[in-house]
This record gives sequence, structure tokens and C-alpha cells, in this order.
Amino acid sequence: MPNLDTDKPFLKRLGKLLKGSPAINEKISVVFDLLQENPFTPSLKTHALTGSFKGMYSCSVTKDIRIIFKLSEDTVHLLNIGSHDEVY
Repeated sequence: MPNLDTDKPFLKRLGKLLKGSPAINEKISVVFDLLQENPFTPSLKTHALTGSFKGMYSCSVTKDIRIIFKLSEDTVHLLNIGSHDEVY
């Protein structure tokens, strides 16, 4: 089971997102659990990114909220979270 790794900027964006929409907290918690179990769980709609995001992946929290992450052997490195327009 991979570990989740975050950095201070990710946590800051997450806090801002949760403050603006507290109802999304449970959805994000479920996504974090699924990322730890299997980052490619179909419900996450995980896909590889291209261009300047090559080597990174995106998954869906809601219709508009995305998480950008990188994978290593046993870690999911959470890099960015926000609306589609904010993270790309």
C-alpha cells in the first residue's frame, strides 16, 4: 500500500479548498484512501498527463476538482489540488 506524501504548498491549497467548501472534506478523504489502496482505481479516473506535466498523473475528486500527483515505488506524492483551471 503506497504512502501519501504532501508538501506545505499542497496542504495550504487543500486548507483553502476545504475552507471554501467544507462539504468536500469527506470526498477528499475517500479519494486519499483510494489513492493509498490503488492510485488507478477506476472511480478516480486517473490518467497520465503530457506536456509540461509529463511524468505526473491526475485524478478526480469531483466533476471539477482534481489532484495532481507523482508516483514512486511506494509513495504517492500529492503535488496540487484545485479546480481544473487552477491545477493546469
